[in-house]
Amino acid sequence: MKKIEISASILSADFARLGEEVDKVIEAGADRIHIDVMDNHYVPNLTVGPLVCQALKHHGVKVPLDVHLMIQPVDALIPAFAQAGATRITFHPEASLHVERTLQLIRDCGCEAGLALNPATPLSCLDYVLDQLSVILVMSVNPGFGGQHFLPSALKKIKQIRHLISTHRQTVCLEVDGGVKADNVRMIVEAGADTLCVGSAIFGAHDYHQALTKLRESLTALP
Repeated sequence: MKKIEISASILSADFARLGEEVDKVIEAGADRIHIDVMDNHYVPNLTVGPLVCQALKHHGVKVPLDVHLMIQPVDALIPAFAQAGATRITFHPEASLHVERTLQLIRDCGCEAGLALNPATPLSCLDYVLDQLSVILVMSVNPGFGGQHFLPSALKKIKQIRHLISTHRQTVCLEVDGGVKADNVRMIVEAGADTLCVGSAIFGAHDYHQALTKLRESLTALP
């Protein structure tokens, strides 16, 4: 089985000791660090800006930094996050006036580009840009807050996107974000996901290594 990557979402971390938290979760086995950027406009919450991304990079974080922009408008902050050390930048198509132009901007800044799809976002938004994507991020909750419950309706969307990727023979990561826990990772991966964005199921645990081990053990029986 292809290795399933786990991207640890710092939205659920203790920000008073963020560098230490990220070090611990990487040591425990996280493959990537996920940074949720919210503007209290596109979503009803306010989180972090490029300085936090830059601080983690300067702290010495070596794993990829995935920046998920839940902001509108989106283009103005893309260069700032790229300069701050982002590896991959995803945004919501509803937040851009010209999706293809925004994807090109991300790539021109030297980052991998991706689209994040809300539960109600139709797959038609992928029709003309699939070959320009490094990742498709399926939101299995409505964005804005951590600790929400996984929406089962996301499984159908994951399956449809996996079929779309396979049909067009594209190399695109399929990531799922929202309510991902040890008791549902198996069905998420069976539906077609290859990257799991996990927040509270890791940072809410007493032992990060044990939490990540439990997540991976839930996948060991997959073909």
